[in-house]
Order: sequence, then structure tokens, then C-alpha cells
Amino acid sequence: MTAEHDKILSLDGVSVAYKDNKVIDQIDLAISSGETFGLMGLNGVGKTTLIKAVLGLRDYDEGTITVNGQHNLDGQHKKCIAYLPERFDPPWFLSGLEFIKFTMRLYGVPYDQEKVFQYSERLALAHDVLKNRVQTYSKGMRQKLGILANILSQSPVLILDEPMSGLDPRARTHVKDVLSEIRAEGRTIFMSSHILSDMNEICDRVAILHNHKLIFVGTPPELREEAGNDNLERAFMQMIERV
Repeated sequence: MTAEHDKILSLDGVSVAYKDNKVIDQIDLAISSGETFGLMGLNGVGKTTLIKAVLGLRDYDEGTITVNGQHNLDGQHKKCIAYLPERFDPPWFLSGLEFIKFTMRLYGVPYDQEKVFQYSERLALAHDVLKNRVQTYSKGMRQKLGILANILSQSPVLILDEPMSGLDPRARTHVKDVLSEIRAEGRTIFMSSHILSDMNEICDRVAILHNHKLIFVGTPPELREEAGNDNLERAFMQMIERV
């Protein structure tokens, strides 16, 4: 159970509908400061819709959402969140380094070249590549750039929608290592992913969104135990097939 004073993100009775089609129905969720939380679900169940509602990019029809103690995030309070969208396409005319500098200015963070290069190397994004325009980047390189910008924002909450998209196994390992370090700093990570083995490895708790509702919230071991299967992917499938 998440202690009230530890909540950094909470949803109470949140519903979202497109016209007459309810996508999210009466969702309650509380995420603690310093927690890595994973959102699971099949394609089209509303994971990105839920994320956009949290970010204030999508209106919700019922309920309340609180982020870092604020119900309505203005420009200043939105700096508490860094966001990586599912389809991350930075401005093509900027170099990677220009995009990083722009992001750090946006969040009011002093530019520290040593720190930028340190994290870029950790993410297997050679700092020489940062001088090139992002239009020359592969999908995986753009994804690493987006993760790098999120980390360097110093925001207490990182919301990552499919952060491993386009990454090879080596890059995924690097990203997971860095995200684990970020968590150790007390920052909160809220992520969605179809790669459930990654969720199993780095998430403190996970939730399953299915048929408009959260049908499970708990630790990966609790999910495996409730489904009666030691494989997290198969446990996930068994849980949604019960509904």
C-alpha cells in the first residue's frame, strides 16, 4: 500500500471516453516517489490515452489526477515531468546536442557537457554523433536521444511510453542499468512497454490495463503468483484471458 505522503502521482476515479466509447473506466492508482512502475496491456487498450491524461494532453471525463501535489499543472509545475512519447521524433533540423541543450534550457537545468557525454556514453550513444543532425539518426539512436534528454531534465517524474522501442538487446541493457540508477536517486519512473521481461527486471510494481480497467496492480512476483505461472508474459496472458 502506498503511503499518502509518499504519493507523487495519483489517479482517483479517472475515466476517459472518445465520443460514446469509454476507453478508461474509473481507474484508481497511486505511485510512490522513487518507484519504477510499469503499465501493461495489449495494443489499443488505452495505455497512451491514460498517459496523455496524466500529462494534461488529453481531457478526462471523470475523476482527479494529482502529480507532485498539483491537480492542474501549469507551465512551471509541468517541469516536474519529463515525457518520452511512443513515437519520438525530435526536430530534424537540430543536432542531437542542440536538442539536448534546448531541453535543458526548457527545464531550467544548467548545461554540463561532461554530464551529457557521460550519460550519452552510458546509453551507447557516442558523443561524436551528438554533433550530427537528428535526421541522420536511426530509430534506435533517436530513442536513445529521447531517453538522454529525459534523464538530463532532472525532473522527479519520468513518463516513458515504450522506451525500449527500436533498441537492440545491448542498448536495452544499457537503458535498464541507467534507469535503475535514476530510481536509486529517488526519481520516479512510470513506463509502458510490450517487453514484459524488462518490466519484470526493473519495475517495483506493474499494472494490467484491460477492458477499460486495471485488472491487476502489484509486484511482478505477485502477478506470477496470482496467475500461477513463473513466466511473466504467460502470467499476463492468463490474467487477461480470465476477464
